Amino acid sequence: MREVVDEVGKDAVRFMMLYRKNDAVLDFDLAKVIEQSRDNPVFYVQYGHARGRSVFRNAREVVPDLPNEGTARVTALATAPLDRLDDTGELALMRRLALYPRLVEAAALAHEPHRIAFYLYELASDFHAQWNRGKDSPHLRFIIQNDPQMTMARLALVQGVVTVLASGLGVLGVEAPEEMR
Repeated sequence: MREVVDEVGKDAVRFMMLYRKNDAVLDFDLAKVIEQSRDNPVFYVQYGHARGRSVFRNAREVVPDLPNEGTARVTALATAPLDRLDDTGELALMRRLALYPRLVEAAALAHEPHRIAFYLYELASDFHAQWNRGKDSPHLRFIIQNDPQMTMARLALVQGVVTVLASGLGVLGVEAPEEMR
């Protein structure tokens, strides 16, 4: 086990061990865990968090007074006009975020931490999908140069994603990186 941890890191080992049901056989695919793709759940979830953090770094062009610090940023985004979020992808992300508190409670009561790992992967998938939709359709990007109010609404959504990904990774004992290279 020490050799595997030394090879791929404790976060990858911990997440992959929790990314299965309690009664399932552990099939640890070393090649998959090293891969930086959607097929590697821990990478995909951590990359979702890092991608969300990068949105805030890039948002300074449109919202220069957006605080860097998490609590201050959450407070600044609390008054964002969320009613402007009406795209199907945005609504799906909000619905997924709303499931988190009950999911954590249910996972704890059932002693099934894999539920949290599965949920985080699904949330990251939804977030990456919305990111990609913005690449294809500029009006869906998180940062809209000439619309600071829409940018604030979408930044509030990104804040929700980043917060839940960090919380869930924390529950699993896995790092939520600020950036990935």
